[in-house]
Amino acid sequence: MSNDIFEQKNRFLDQVLAERRTYRLFSPVIPSDEEIRRILHAGLVAPFAATSVGTPKDYFRRFFVIRNGSESIRALHPLLMAEVNALAADLDSAMKDDPKLRADALLFTRRLERIRKLGTIPGIGTAPLYLIAAERRGYPPVGLQSLAHCMENMWLKATALGLGFQPVSLTSRMADNEGFCAILGIQAGEWDLAGCAVGYPQEELSPAIRPPVEDLIRWLE
Repeated sequence: MSNDIFEQKNRFLDQVLAERRTYRLFSPVIPSDEEIRRILHAGLVAPFAATSVGTPKDYFRRFFVIRNGSESIRALHPLLMAEVNALAADLDSAMKDDPKLRADALLFTRRLERIRKLGTIPGIGTAPLYLIAAERRGYPPVGLQSLAHCMENMWLKATALGLGFQPVSLTSRMADNEGFCAILGIQAGEWDLAGCAVGYPQEELSPAIRPPVEDLIRWLE
């Protein structure tokens, strides 16, 4: 393969990496099934925890596509909100006797309070699609790291397709929730979960600002 092709590939990749952003405002237009399949295929080929791999008929990684306004999203939303309330209560209790935690978690607690007041999970109901990736748990327990690779691949593919992407981090806390997992058709406690919202962006975001990489490198001898 010629150097020109490698250089072209790198230019395209650098462009996608630079354009990858978190979107929070989405058009109501639903992406095509083919676009979603391409995003999920990118997640499928992401690195994984080899100890969790099952058989081809019982594969270690699965995906769930949930449309806004569907019966499934209406069933999942109150379970997610209940988890937000439980998380806020647990954090509030833990902060009472821990000044450092109070300081460190200040912005996060404010975010939880906004979610509770609005009664809406960011990305759930605000984007056309809620995508969930599941990875079978194994040992050592590195499923969440594998799902981070999966989400990154999906994020980059969505960016390349001109679609907006918003992580729904609360999804990972639902892996042991029997009601949530029953809706997905999986066994609670057997899978790690990660989720995101996807749709056409309603706004164009400016490029992210980062310091020069050389300022952050330490070359060791």
